Amino acid sequence: MNILSRKGNIMKIHQADFSEGKVSTLILRVSFPLIIAELVNLLYNMVDRIYIGHLPETGSVALTGLGLCFPIISLISAFAKLYGPNGGAPLCAMARGKGDLKEASLVMGNSFLMSVITGFSLMLVVLIFNKPILYAFGASDLTYPYARDYLMIYSVGTIPVLVTLSMNAFINSQGFAMIGMLTVIIGAVINIVLDPILIFVFDLGVKGAAIATVFSQSVSCIFAVAFLCGRNVELRLRFQDMKLGGRRCWKIIALGTSGFTMGATNSIVQLVCNKCAFIWGGDLYVGVMTILNSVREVYNTVMNGIGSGASPVMSYNYGARNGQRTIKASNFTLVCTFTYALIAWLVIIIFPHAMAMLFTQDLAMIEASAAALKIYFFGFFFMAFQTAGQQTFVALGKAKQAVFFSLFRKVIIVVPLTILLPYLFGINGVMMAEPISNVIGGLAAYLSMRHMVMPELKAMDEN
Repeated sequence: MNILSRKGNIMKIHQADFSEGKVSTLILRVSFPLIIAELVNLLYNMVDRIYIGHLPETGSVALTGLGLCFPIISLISAFAKLYGPNGGAPLCAMARGKGDLKEASLVMGNSFLMSVITGFSLMLVVLIFNKPILYAFGASDLTYPYARDYLMIYSVGTIPVLVTLSMNAFINSQGFAMIGMLTVIIGAVINIVLDPILIFVFDLGVKGAAIATVFSQSVSCIFAVAFLCGRNVELRLRFQDMKLGGRRCWKIIALGTSGFTMGATNSIVQLVCNKCAFIWGGDLYVGVMTILNSVREVYNTVMNGIGSGASPVMSYNYGARNGQRTIKASNFTLVCTFTYALIAWLVIIIFPHAMAMLFTQDLAMIEASAAALKIYFFGFFFMAFQTAGQQTFVALGKAKQAVFFSLFRKVIIVVPLTILLPYLFGINGVMMAEPISNVIGGLAAYLSMRHMVMPELKAMDEN
């Protein structure tokens, strides 16, 4: 989406103008590098799981211990959505659409400082309270040492994680999707190279995976901040824009709460699933849940990338009061995500064993995971309705609605069913809660969005 031109001896990179061109083409152009970036970002943790799961003798136990950390990591990452993809970035895009560049710059500066403060606070909490946190998330005496070794090191990189995730959203919202992709790729490549060296050559195991992750994320953070401080961007990251304004911070957090809630509730659901899996199936099924979550992250990443690509297009045109283009962007988001999710579901149903074998050599875990994958992902294509509805609410600044439907699917539907269904169906009941929530929660979010938002957007073009 970046367009390069020369004027004299200076090369400039222009922002994307989301008010012109075919809506579907704009979304695809923005989404493609975002999807690549999201997939590459996923490799940070995915590569760790693959390598750790194939450690001789201790692979299965180490993978289970590592899996206990990911609900906590998801919770940490969710804070970035408060200030970046779901909070500050849409507000910044809407301000740009209105031509208010000063407010857009202030939103970015405030989001940056809040990311740093939050990252430092979370680091202290994890370093001090890691043992009770991990046991609350389902650790046993067998798996705790592996989980502790990874989490203690990972927590040191909390600030660069939050800054990278939040600031990359501002890079993308200005139309620099390729730079946003490069930010993530740089760190991921470093992580992929360092992982086998530290894990196997230096025999650091889980600790080596954590060190590689922290170092690579720090490099990504430096690159993202340096770009936003440079001359190629319309909105530069400046110290004078970091003075926190109460009302502005509240607007950022209020809108970002939907994305945070989705991330935080994912963490809560993983916690509940891990606990129930341990109760009904032991450490083996905690490892199975790690594999299920890993596969889900891969497939959800593409849908999230499409939604993230559509978000600045919708936000910009909504700020410019162009209802028709906003509606087209929302509709195209559903078509793309539904088509993709349907194909993804078929692949999972046909090749469950192959997916499980990516993460473990343990035959018992492979068989249990293959059976669980078929249940857990049944009707996965209904997630497209959740993505399209949720992302439209977020892009248009409808914070209350976005938060409600985040809570509705995960907290109101998934958590109670995860606890209750095993009494009827045993360990399979833990897996059944997710597909039920996809159907009910997805349709509720999308149909409500159509009812609440579309009349307002149509009225824009009539006035």
